Amino acid sequence: MTIPPDFSRKLFRGEKPALLIEADATDPAATSNALAAVLPLSQSVLQRDLSGGLATLAGSGPPFDVRLHRRYNPEGITQYNIVPGLMGVILTMTMVLMTGLAMTRERERGTMENLLATPALPVEVMTGKLVPYIMIGLVQATIIMLAARYLFRVPFLGSVPLLYGVILIFIAANLTLGITFSSIAKNQLQAMQMTFFFFLPSILLSGFMFPFRGMPGWAQTIGEALPLTHFLRLVRGMLLKGQGWYDLWPNVWPLAAFMLAVIALGLKFYKRTLD
Repeated sequence: MTIPPDFSRKLFRGEKPALLIEADATDPAATSNALAAVLPLSQSVLQRDLSGGLATLAGSGPPFDVRLHRRYNPEGITQYNIVPGLMGVILTMTMVLMTGLAMTRERERGTMENLLATPALPVEVMTGKLVPYIMIGLVQATIIMLAARYLFRVPFLGSVPLLYGVILIFIAANLTLGITFSSIAKNQLQAMQMTFFFFLPSILLSGFMFPFRGMPGWAQTIGEALPLTHFLRLVRGMLLKGQGWYDLWPNVWPLAAFMLAVIALGLKFYKRTLD
């Protein structure tokens, strides 16, 4: 909210000064109701305070004007918000699921014995499983970004190399989670169940389907622990706001911390035997 320096003087004179309210409209569903409630406030918020020298302003309409400035998505185009979010949802589903089946498939097919017979360390085995899927994830992200740019006309205001760097971190976070699931699960069915048990809360509590700040406190706490929550803020901030590294860092380090914590958990459950 921007209040001009001469607001009080103009208010006493009855000149109906203007207030400027700037809102982040990247998510139309989150801001539309709030902005719709702002205009009636100018008619009711000061009614009990219009006394004394301001009594002449009571009952004569709003004592000041409210000017709204919808930033980043002034037209409220939902595809600007949905399409970047879909990239995170698709990457979460495919990356966790593919790597979640990687090591369990080895056990069911009997090829895990050959892998355990090699001198490879657990971290080397996991790295070998992750690298091919990183390339697949980058190809998926490229296809989605091309569709967003040329099919849905989503603006690209940020740095493309920086965007790919953030996507790479997000892909790695999901791949490490999938490989951890495959280390814990005993078969592919269990790995798939773990994947969907993680995927559904990611969609519901990340801010993709519902405005994040409109959820209960406990739901926001869970959502802050999910990689998709931070990735949605990152990708929307880069594409629609043109944010740089300084603005992105508060959401980059949780992704890196999640990745390190999950890979440590996976190494703990990794077994060098079939028992």
